[in-house]
Amino acid sequence: MRRQRGKSDPIDTENAARAVLAGTATATPKSGEGTVEMSRHLKISRDGAVKARTQAMVTLKALIVTVPDELRQQLQGLPKMTLIERCAGLRPGPVTSPAASAKHSIRAMARRWKDLHDEVKEHDVLLGQLTKAHAPDLVDAFGIGTDTAAEVLVTVGDNPERIRFQAAFAKLEGVCPVPASSGRTNRHRLNRGGHRQLNSALYRVMIVRMRFHQPTIDYVARRTAEGKTKQEITAVSSGTWPGSSTSTSRPSNHLRKRFDEL
Repeated sequence: MRRQRGKSDPIDTENAARAVLAGTATATPKSGEGTVEMSRHLKISRDGAVKARTQAMVTLKALIVTVPDELRQQLQGLPKMTLIERCAGLRPGPVTSPAASAKHSIRAMARRWKDLHDEVKEHDVLLGQLTKAHAPDLVDAFGIGTDTAAEVLVTVGDNPERIRFQAAFAKLEGVCPVPASSGRTNRHRLNRGGHRQLNSALYRVMIVRMRFHQPTIDYVARRTAEGKTKQEITAVSSGTWPGSSTSTSRPSNHLRKRFDEL
């Protein structure tokens, strides 16, 4: 529709109204009135702090490369936390030389990193309390940490009954196979849509389980013995379906089997 008619607020409003009248717009919005909405607020703040903390570390290490030789030799090659502590404890004194200005800037960025690190830990504690109280079974599942559990809950919302089927949830997180058949070819391709943050969280859980979860390790070994590649095993383990021209499996059967295994 946008390709044919373009995009503007009036056009989008008209399209939304027509979808409601036609009965195709049946999605229920998130209520945003409970614990999950509280988790969403905290997670937005946490993600911003994590991004700023990473930027501070990158800037700090880039600056160390260009500081005077004597200072650079003292700081290069140190482990991360040792580097932060040593940089935060520098005493630049009066800023009357390049060495003093470099120490002042390095100390400021190190202290900024520590402040952001403390903020992230505070958010993690609060998110852990909220997710544990709201969905203890989810938090206790293997390979699912506080951030991953919060991402799942935020995506689903305070009213999870709006997602009525497992297939709908697979569609939401972008792990359902998409039909790509034509003529006599019956195949499915990977789904490139869905909620990207939730899809990333699911991928992280799958990677952890492939490394430390014995049932998943056994599954990977069995599929490897069957001749599957690592890419194919990874795609199937995360709930996606690597399409091929010889594939004839039904998406619904595949999804049901994966949900049972998980």
